[in-house]
Amino acid sequence: MGLVHAQIELINGEDLGLARNGFIRPEGVKRITVNALVDSGSYMLAINEVIQAQLQLPVVEKRKALLANGHVVECDVVSPIEIRFKNRRSSGSALVLPGQAEPLLGAIPMEDMDVIIHPLRQELIVNPEHPNFVQMSLK
Repeated sequence: MGLVHAQIELINGEDLGLARNGFIRPEGVKRITVNALVDSGSYMLAINEVIQAQLQLPVVEKRKALLANGHVVECDVVSPIEIRFKNRRSSGSALVLPGQAEPLLGAIPMEDMDVIIHPLRQELIVNPEHPNFVQMSLK
């Protein structure tokens, strides 16, 4: 299977809360649409420093990450960030990769949104068994 990319919207989660409570206008919520590599071998969402700066996401901790080339790097973790894909959403944290590295959509947000990789079409799709809502397993 080749590389799969998906258009996802990334939103500053703090801004969403401020807008919900009337402290900022909805158009003041910082958001960006990116073409992310769908990477089921990665655990979480990974963005780059440019995206972090545009969304003004606060650093909440540092973690070490093993890259595909075998190098271990220390990365900032930012939160809260909301991810939107089609009729799905997930919120959580993101690892910040250096420079303009390609954003990665990992397995945890994919599972949270109930989306799957369609191997024949080589694209990310909402789970056809639950096209109108997310269904999660609690076991």
